[in-house]
Amino acid sequence: MKTQTKAIQDSQSPSGILEMLKDGNKRFLANNKSPRDLNNQVSETAAGQFPHAVVLSCIDSRVPVELVFDQGIGDIFSARVAGNIINEDILGSIEYGCKVAGSKLVIVMGHTKCGAVTAACKRVELGNITPLLSKILPAVDEVIGANGEVTDSNIEKVSVVNINNAISRMRSESAILNEMEKEGSIQIVGAVYEVASGKVNFL
Repeated sequence: MKTQTKAIQDSQSPSGILEMLKDGNKRFLANNKSPRDLNNQVSETAAGQFPHAVVLSCIDSRVPVELVFDQGIGDIFSARVAGNIINEDILGSIEYGCKVAGSKLVIVMGHTKCGAVTAACKRVELGNITPLLSKILPAVDEVIGANGEVTDSNIEKVSVVNINNAISRMRSESAILNEMEKEGSIQIVGAVYEVASGKVNFL
């Protein structure tokens, strides 16, 4: 596979990049990854980077973004935080990836069996984890409420609502990303990674 260059980045469309990543996940599922010379990609990207996408995902060790989309060095900006939540630093990072570095697709990717979402559903309070989980609580309140039952099914529903809430916050709290999406220069989508199968389901 070719290393991502400015010329390649300029020629790509948001929808085309999305299809490319979907195809990459299909290759991952089939254990048929594209041949890459990673050492050569290190050299070729040393002078600059032109990733085609920004992926906001959880820190979960079972969700290695580049691997599950069959991508190489220099292909993806990977922003990772427990519960794939939105805050000022994450927004600034995504704005940099799109507005400054030219990425055309933003994916907010949660996953099944998410520990952060589970903890939020159980209203865990512990150190700096507490304010982090507070950003997931709106999704918990929407799905479960104050006295609802915390079931495996409800936890997965919260994960999906949390992804959609993150996208909504991205649009409302980042004038840069909102404008870029409206003019069609970027696309923002949600996805859920299945930890049991390796499949990415787009919302």
